[in-house]
Amino acid sequence: MGKPTGFLEFTRELPDKRLANERIGDYKEFVSAFTPEKLNQQSGRCMNCGVPFCHSGCPLGNVIPEFNDAVYRQSWREAYEILTSTNNFPEFTGRICPAPCESACVLGINQPPVAIEEIEKHIIELAFEKGLVQASAPLTRTGKKVAVVGSGPAGMAAAAQLNKAGHQVVVFERDDQPGGLLRYGIPDFKLEKWVIDRRVQLMEAEGVQFKCNTNVGSDVTTGDLLREYHAVVLAGGSTIPRDLPVPGRAGKGVYFAMQFLKQQNKRVAGMTDSGIVQEKGYEGSAADHAISATGKHVIVIGGGDTGSDCVGTSNRHGAASVTQFELLPQPPTDRTQAMPWPTYPMLMKTTSSHEEGCERQWAVSTKEILRNEAGEVTAIKIVDLAWELTTDGRPAKFNEVPGSERLLQADLVLLAMGFVHPQHAGVLHDLELELDERGNVKATEQHFQTSLSKVFACGDMRRGQSLVVWAISEGRECARKVDEYLMGHSLLESKEASIFQSFIQ
Repeated sequence: MGKPTGFLEFTRELPDKRLANERIGDYKEFVSAFTPEKLNQQSGRCMNCGVPFCHSGCPLGNVIPEFNDAVYRQSWREAYEILTSTNNFPEFTGRICPAPCESACVLGINQPPVAIEEIEKHIIELAFEKGLVQASAPLTRTGKKVAVVGSGPAGMAAAAQLNKAGHQVVVFERDDQPGGLLRYGIPDFKLEKWVIDRRVQLMEAEGVQFKCNTNVGSDVTTGDLLREYHAVVLAGGSTIPRDLPVPGRAGKGVYFAMQFLKQQNKRVAGMTDSGIVQEKGYEGSAADHAISATGKHVIVIGGGDTGSDCVGTSNRHGAASVTQFELLPQPPTDRTQAMPWPTYPMLMKTTSSHEEGCERQWAVSTKEILRNEAGEVTAIKIVDLAWELTTDGRPAKFNEVPGSERLLQADLVLLAMGFVHPQHAGVLHDLELELDERGNVKATEQHFQTSLSKVFACGDMRRGQSLVVWAISEGRECARKVDEYLMGHSLLESKEASIFQSFIQ
């Protein structure tokens, strides 16, 4: 325990951010670093609880009190080694994780929780700065080859762990750069792409091979994979978005969130709209397909993080107004009896994008999208909803409020209502894999093995749309099962073993 009285002496603080009216002028990250003094204080707030519930809150089982103690003592190598013993990519989770560990922090019972996510980011960035992060290729190779399909956080984590075990790993990515959702879903103002490039270069130096612009199922057949590799890991995302079946949906002016966000990320990366159109094989000019919020009244349908990313991107485009809809009622600002500690509470969340300018409307449903004679979106018809709650306060079912229908001006509508399942056409269809009732690849959390014995699945493709931290956890656990399948045993540590080891130290 770094400072026994730290939680009594210091309150929770977060680093400063650039002002909203400044940061919307670019796509750079805008959160500053802690001063050494502030970092010391924040890590000193950790109580090193007898039962650290933050372990259970973290899908990776990060050994949090121990690395907080090391940070307080400024033992950077120790802090780095503890953190990376359970998390391959703390530079990702330290930026974009919703920090369920903080919701489970014991201090959070009656005080603001420890700023675990920020401490995690500072550990890895200081480790890079001090030269502690070095490529470490395995000393021996097993002679086994593993193909990983998808280079998002699950695929990258699986690849890193399998390479650590000594297998030869090739990662296939259909986009032009590795990273999956990290690259072409998360806006640069939350995660600049040099952060991904730095990690990819490190993995390549350790022996992982990335093959981009390679669509498994067409550029490489599934038969080739099964013949050439001893095991295959499917780590693609849950990429089929939930649609909005209302009158006026079809046509220009209504787009899925990822169409909007991916296009903008490519622009930031230096690709012109003409290049984007050519890459996608669209017919017509770039102007016909460029999605822009500049000067427009933007409606974002969906209240989650993806919707928030659309808000932030629209503000940076210079939208005339941004309004975000959510089907559910407005959540409370504090825990209720239905959200007891240490469960993850569904509370009112105001993101940095909301701070930059956004009107939010709760418990509304979209009835129709109106267009003019030229086919352009002009307005959206919505209706208020009255929700019936269960005995524990959870929304159960709703009814439309009579007489509440109204029109809102709109020029651009972005659908950010989540994803239903991975793409079935292509590799999943070719392999004839068994799917679960939700359309995801059927593979148990105990084995990660699909209906084909040498094919494994992890991440969103297996569990459905989820968090980046869950994707990394899935990739790590899946890699251990693949290693056991190939070698009969595995020296890769499980999440449970990491947590147990932290208790007995």
